[in-house]
Amino acid sequence: MRKSAFFTSKNIAYLAVLLALVIVLQLVGTMIGNLGVTAPSLVLIPIVLGAVLLGPLAGGILGFAFGVVVVLAGVFGMDKFTLILFTDHPFLTVLLCLLKGTAAGVASGYIFKTLRYRNQNAAVVTASLAAPVVNTGLFILGALLMSDTLNANFVADGQTVLYFLIVVCAGLNFIFEFIINAVASPAIYTVVRVVKRSVRKDAEPRDEARPGVKKAEKATEK
Repeated sequence: MRKSAFFTSKNIAYLAVLLALVIVLQLVGTMIGNLGVTAPSLVLIPIVLGAVLLGPLAGGILGFAFGVVVVLAGVFGMDKFTLILFTDHPFLTVLLCLLKGTAAGVASGYIFKTLRYRNQNAAVVTASLAAPVVNTGLFILGALLMSDTLNANFVADGQTVLYFLIVVCAGLNFIFEFIINAVASPAIYTVVRVVKRSVRKDAEPRDEARPGVKKAEKATEK
């Protein structure tokens, strides 16, 4: 029963809105242009929001959708960096894109779930900051497996692949994503509080409509 509780009409509605944000933000980010080589991931904000509000499963679904958009943008030539990697390493490229986004969402969800009873504000901040760390960290590790393509197309003379990935490729993007998520975390926390209050208010009339249940609960507590 607990597993099926995720697929309520309210959760599906929240997830649909966040999924739309993920798709739009990633497409807009890709079209506007890149910082360095790859576009900064503004989509991490709705991914974290979904992970915090709905749990690790929602975070994973949203992160997976993020990866799908990145793959499609590369295949159709909107993201040249991904396209070049995909041309030489199609399987690894698809796996990396899907894995890093999914892992970022799942990690944020579990971090919030673990820390929320100690300090919800700190849990939201930690979950928000974990997303770019996981996303960028897995990107660097996965891209190292495609060093031949990076050397042939992107790495300048005198540079190493690791230097290119950490400093040139991921450096500005990671800093941008980390700062954006740090700034957005208080807003995410506020949204979480508002949504939870709304859910509690929606539940109150149901309890009042069943006074016998309340009496039974009080009797059980005694």
